[in-house]
Amino acid sequence: MKVLVTHILITILLGSVCTAQEAKSQVVDFKNDLIPLFTKHGCNAGACHGAAIGRGGFKLSLYGGNPELDFEAIVLQLEGRRVNLSHPDQSLIVLKPAEYIEHGGETIFDYDSESAQLLMNWIEQGAGNQSERKLARVEISPKKHVGKSLGESVVFQAIAHYTDGTSRDVTKWTVFQAEDSTAVEIDTDTANSKVLRRGRHIVVARYLSEVVPIELIVPLNDRPLSLADARRNNFIDDEVLKSLKTLGLPVAPNVNDATFLRRTSLDLTGRLPLAVKVESFLAENASNKRTKLVDQLLASEEFNQYWTLQLAKLLRLRPQPEDTQGLQTYHKWLADQIRDKVSYKQLARTLIMATGDTHKIGPANFYRTSKGPREQAEFVSELFMGSRLRCANCHNHPLDRWTQDDYHGLAAIFAKIESGKVVKTKPNGVVVHPRTLESALLRIPGEDFLASDIIDGRQQLADWLTSSDNPYFAKAIVNRLWKQMMGRGLVEPVDDFRATNPATHPALLDELADDFMAHGYSLRHTLRVIANSQAYARSANATVENKDDDRFYSHASRRPLEPEVLADAISDVLGISGKYGELAAGTRAVMLVNPITQSLTLDILGRCGREESCESSNAAVGGLPQKLHLFNGDLLNARIAARGSRLFNLIESDKRPMEIIDEFYLTALNRHPTSDENKHWKQQLESIKSEKEQQAFLEDFVWGLLTCNEFVTNH
Repeated sequence: MKVLVTHILITILLGSVCTAQEAKSQVVDFKNDLIPLFTKHGCNAGACHGAAIGRGGFKLSLYGGNPELDFEAIVLQLEGRRVNLSHPDQSLIVLKPAEYIEHGGETIFDYDSESAQLLMNWIEQGAGNQSERKLARVEISPKKHVGKSLGESVVFQAIAHYTDGTSRDVTKWTVFQAEDSTAVEIDTDTANSKVLRRGRHIVVARYLSEVVPIELIVPLNDRPLSLADARRNNFIDDEVLKSLKTLGLPVAPNVNDATFLRRTSLDLTGRLPLAVKVESFLAENASNKRTKLVDQLLASEEFNQYWTLQLAKLLRLRPQPEDTQGLQTYHKWLADQIRDKVSYKQLARTLIMATGDTHKIGPANFYRTSKGPREQAEFVSELFMGSRLRCANCHNHPLDRWTQDDYHGLAAIFAKIESGKVVKTKPNGVVVHPRTLESALLRIPGEDFLASDIIDGRQQLADWLTSSDNPYFAKAIVNRLWKQMMGRGLVEPVDDFRATNPATHPALLDELADDFMAHGYSLRHTLRVIANSQAYARSANATVENKDDDRFYSHASRRPLEPEVLADAISDVLGISGKYGELAAGTRAVMLVNPITQSLTLDILGRCGREESCESSNAAVGGLPQKLHLFNGDLLNARIAARGSRLFNLIESDKRPMEIIDEFYLTALNRHPTSDENKHWKQQLESIKSEKEQQAFLEDFVWGLLTCNEFVTNH
């Protein structure tokens, strides 16, 4: 018996020794083994040695984006003192993070930890830079989890797949980070997560250069929800309702005809419907009258004017110093594209390939938008790809696939363009790559370097960008159209497409893009599809159950009117047009060519000067300056009762006060007063005796109408 026990103990001990020796004998791959180690412990994060200037004289590439430079920094810099080939356990790269030697980042791992042992094994093996295999992809599971209640454990797993056909579990070296740490708790040692707050939450998994989003959902209530009876007009409704059912969010009812008319008119034409149109639309009984309305608006000249403004903002049309002729030519060309229903694909290709005299050839002004080739690369990537390539200027993008080669390679294409009054090719134009300090090679982002005999690469860029296989082009524009109609992009911000910022409805975004391409890249078609959906027609009056929903479209969002639209709406209601520089009276704000035309009104309302993107400028609308201006400024007060105004003319025509109130409701809010509102105004008028008091009351009424939320928002 003793012999048997002794034999078993010897076997166990020998097995342990063999296992340790076997681990030591395994070749440590610098890129595939050590870079994930540095990332796991945060050594190459922006707050540590991955910062632009590093920390404590030691710099690593951000999240291991450049393993070659990391190897040089560890092995060759500091006269090789960071690794000790004779005594691996005395290497600074081990002693500092284990804090055997003072370390500004405190203790990162224990001296006897697996991380320390892996580093020492690598040094024992000669601290080489060999890499036996290349990462192909990382498979994360689960990619999506719908829980039943808070506090459920969800354990993540990461499997790395390599180009040689092998794979391995890399969960312990993968970083799992919640977008909102107050909503999701993650144990970094076990990869075990728990959702702490109901809703949809994103966790980002990072291994080497791969970043993968994980979606964790806990329904917003425990009661079963059926949306089987909810109306569906097209694929938009199918996808939106699918998400709402998963989240347990009931839908708000649809708006009435008056609200639909106002909303659609403002969204498609930027203009309030005329009172006569309100009356006729409300009186019409046809079951398809909303569909007919959408078609009428899309075919109108007001649509052309308003969507010329929208694309002018997107393309950042503005005058050059002491040169407004180019802007005039550019704007006219753009207006013609909208009016002639030119496809968005053709519009993009024309812009990219444009050359010539900018005073005669409108699209050539596209190359005067930015100050230089790098800025042009950033502009083009945000405009046509919805991607912030600028984040890859100084280092590889920390949250996306873009590399420095992508950024400077695209900039090199635009360096071949001379962007003066006459735009032409400049074959000797270059940009210097900050890593190599040499001329950057022309490159299509995320693809290949271009052949050396290609002059400027714009043809290749246009072909790649507008190809039906391009994963960015169609999605970027339909996402913007969706935001214009629905108040929020499926991807938000709209210029920040990346794996770690997934769409709220990925399948819907795919379907919208596919449908857009299938219908000739037509802006009108996609706007029509959105406007005809039930999701678009929902009320902005949220229910108790869905009031906290700000992105899943259980109800409509209340959106402040754009500065130009609000300025025109005020003018239409008051009956006196605004004043814009030296332009003729009656000029509408949405038709202004020059975005910096003199106008105190537009300045106060928060217009965008288009020096940079206008896609977040509306955040200023509704601020304190605007409120003070509406309260006390001339925008309203100087025009409400001025000679020739709507109110002045109605009073002069001996209209009764309640008739005047009804007309202003129809003109400003595009509806008749409710019975309660009628009752209120009648009671107010009963106490007024003189005509002077009556006029003062009506002036106050008009002022109140034009400052109420129902007027200044599109709800």
